Amino acid sequence: MKKIISCLVLLVFATLAHAQFEQNKWYFNTAITDMGLSYSGAEDLRMGLQVTTGAFLFDDVALLLTGEGVYHKRGERSAAFGVSGRYYFSQNGIYLGTGIKFKHYEYEEGAGLKNEKFNDGLWSFEAGYAFFLSRTVTVEPAVYYDLSFKDKDYSKIGFKVGFGLYF
Repeated sequence: MKKIISCLVLLVFATLAHAQFEQNKWYFNTAITDMGLSYSGAEDLRMGLQVTTGAFLFDDVALLLTGEGVYHKRGERSAAFGVSGRYYFSQNGIYLGTGIKFKHYEYEEGAGLKNEKFNDGLWSFEAGYAFFLSRTVTVEPAVYYDLSFKDKDYSKIGFKVGFGLYF
């Protein structure tokens, strides 16, 4: 009996999720990103915030604009903006995305860093899940990879959690 009820609940959520990925729907998301999963005296505070907005050009296909900033107490700061696209698998809320970002880095002297500023281009890939809390509000965990055009040492794999609005 529990399996039947669970399947029915998942079916209802899948139907609600599909209705939000239609053409001419708008999307807005804020995500916490670039946070370590551990803390040490050497690392201190590191956190990032990402804001994404866009529209569904076709059913299940979204064009998005992204802006993000990262703050690290030990002297690293960065800001980025970019454009990306996402494809939502309509029956379950899973999505894949790719895009291009322009990122500006600033490192202040200290903690083994030298004073430096530079720009980089990144090719981003992400895979995530849009879990609907209501008809228009989602929690969206995702895994991402940013491939640096400048140097492989600036490429990054990470995890982010966001809250999305579909209207």
